[in-house]
Amino acid sequence: MKLRVTTCHDRDTWDRAVLSAGGHPLQLWGWGEVKSRYAWTADRLFVQDAQGRQVGAAQVLHRRLPPPFRSLAYIPRGPVAVEGDRAAVLTALADHVKGTRGSIALSIEPDWADPQSPLPKGVDDEEIARIQQSPPTGWLASVAGAGFRRSANTGLIPRTLVVDLTPDEDDIRGAFNSSTRQNVRKSFRAEGVRFGLVTSDADLEQVLAINKETGRRAGFAVHDDSYHRAIRDLMGERSQLLAAWEGDDLVAFVWLVVSDTTAFELYGGVSPRGMKLRLNYGLKFHAMQHVKAQGVARYDFNGLLNDGISDFKRQFSKHEDLLIGTWDKPLSPLYPAFATALPTVRHALKRGLPALRATARDPKSALDRVAGTVRRRGDTKP
Repeated sequence: MKLRVTTCHDRDTWDRAVLSAGGHPLQLWGWGEVKSRYAWTADRLFVQDAQGRQVGAAQVLHRRLPPPFRSLAYIPRGPVAVEGDRAAVLTALADHVKGTRGSIALSIEPDWADPQSPLPKGVDDEEIARIQQSPPTGWLASVAGAGFRRSANTGLIPRTLVVDLTPDEDDIRGAFNSSTRQNVRKSFRAEGVRFGLVTSDADLEQVLAINKETGRRAGFAVHDDSYHRAIRDLMGERSQLLAAWEGDDLVAFVWLVVSDTTAFELYGGVSPRGMKLRLNYGLKFHAMQHVKAQGVARYDFNGLLNDGISDFKRQFSKHEDLLIGTWDKPLSPLYPAFATALPTVRHALKRGLPALRATARDPKSALDRVAGTVRRRGDTKP
């Protein structure tokens, strides 16, 4: 199938195409605008067949890298393409990126379920590893045949929990643990408590304070305040920040980005008072009700690890989900050197340890060191 790639320069045209195709909120124009404030640039690309029919779309983020690497091309939770067209769309996108940007690789983390998903709740890491290391089959084999390979350099966690919002609310709640259902009911009955959208700057300040404290408590880094305000401002109505208040005090929040089909949790947090009242339970269900009322069919908890936060998330379903994860297509002979450096960069970004803060602020610094080694070896062929 001969495909043609064109660039879209109009926000409304782009968002209509992504939304009508069931695309993920990280593929919406506003998310590219957010990332473009922080060392990335965004290309919005349509993929069309010979008859002009649109068969795919991808918001491709580009990050400039030190010489000789040039740049990395990255598609978060995309591209948008039906199962039978995925390999061909990816091939067209990779050829376009190589020809126009000269990037070292095209890295994708699609919103595509692994063929063996969903999985039982609490599946062990060994089973996840077995699935991820097994030879790809079906349409996923076609992706591998297009030159993409699995990568352990993961940004967005593929192991997650996606709640189906299409049943009625009683059935959705019925999938919760019994203690979780009890905590939801208790928080809804709590005196002086309300749930709703955050609309004021004063309440946003309370959200940001809780987010920082949650990060300190759980041991992960958080973005600065300006980044979060950019999400609110640039995503517009697709950014939906929900909270629980006790009186005038905001005590829990969940921050979503929302497309027509998918609500995706970016962040969440709860104060000690909110934990005591179990308001994080009621807020989570309120958030599901809120987006279900908009016609959204999927609520993605955005990642499961072996930590307390993930244990909390697992209480809201009887299963887990697994996306296909990170796949890279090398576009340069320098890709192996780049892939060696990337784990150090991402480890710094995820852990946020004091000794790695400088790298977290400037992720290309680790790549600079590898690039210097490559140049000294004389391995600088494009």
